[in-house]
Amino acid sequence: MDANSAFEGFDFEGFWDDCEYALERYVEPAPSDELIASVEAELGGFRLPAAYVALARMHNGGLLKRNCHPMDEPTGWAQDHIAIHGLYAIGRTSDHSLCGRTGSKFWVEEWGYPPIGVYIADTPTAGHEMIVLDYRECGKQGEPRVVYIDQEDDYSVTFVAPDFATFVRGLVDEEKYDRSEEIREEAIARVESGTLSPIVLRALNAGGARLPDGERVLRILGRQIVDEKGGFWLHDDERSHLMYGVMFWLYSQLTTAGSFDDFVERRKEQTSYDRPCYELMITTGFVANPYGFCTGGYAPDFIRDWWNARIAAGEIVKAPEGFRFTPEAETALLRRLTIVAGMPEAGAS
Repeated sequence: MDANSAFEGFDFEGFWDDCEYALERYVEPAPSDELIASVEAELGGFRLPAAYVALARMHNGGLLKRNCHPMDEPTGWAQDHIAIHGLYAIGRTSDHSLCGRTGSKFWVEEWGYPPIGVYIADTPTAGHEMIVLDYRECGKQGEPRVVYIDQEDDYSVTFVAPDFATFVRGLVDEEKYDRSEEIREEAIARVESGTLSPIVLRALNAGGARLPDGERVLRILGRQIVDEKGGFWLHDDERSHLMYGVMFWLYSQLTTAGSFDDFVERRKEQTSYDRPCYELMITTGFVANPYGFCTGGYAPDFIRDWWNARIAAGEIVKAPEGFRFTPEAETALLRRLTIVAGMPEAGAS
């Protein structure tokens, strides 16, 4: 599609969400011809659609307010639509740009997504569903179609739009698909009766008297998060931070973190719950052995910010064996957990 006509007559009012987080993590200045050429080369020689370039010269990447796209067949997100979180900038300085820290190549190399083109947008599942320019039929210099890939469904590929401009023009406000009550009810069921990760169960048993009735504490905290947000999602807020804290404490009952990544990430070759990690404790599980108390995805940046803040405050320290809470921070965390859960204080030493 010709760049000059790609968005002719299209109303961008209310399209972008220029919040502080978007401006810090997604948006970059308009790209030069030289930058576009270098990004295309770094991505493996895929020619970016003219409409993608035209949009980037108007607004290069960002979060979307008009963030849903109708679908003709059900997906892991919904029966009739998918949700988009952010669109990647043409650049490499923002974390969520095409060549940024979590750009297109990251999803192929680190998460095992198929190398079928360029990964251009993420979803609210924080990496477990992605939007991709699919060049398999057109070749690297052709006009790619837009597809949706669901990691949780063995990386299944579902058609979204014949080209990028059509994809953008098809985006609508999420109010068109009001699933808020359905999402809330599903989340309540997950936090109140969903099975816990095998790692969490082992850690609760190992923690013993340090966190009496720990499963109930987790479920109460989970329900409070759902009541605040309408879903079981963890972000940059007090109760999310408390959940990050309890997950790190539970993790520490089983092993010691050598680094932030050691605590958070599942290893590529890992196929069981034997090795503890945050990802398999509360965000997602193995298809062959799932659990219910699960957010369905996570945003590493939120957890990293929490981790860095705890280190800066001297609450998480590095000992010769690795990173741990200080005794004082551990006691304060357990006390806070019992207070939030409305239970008698744990017998912290």
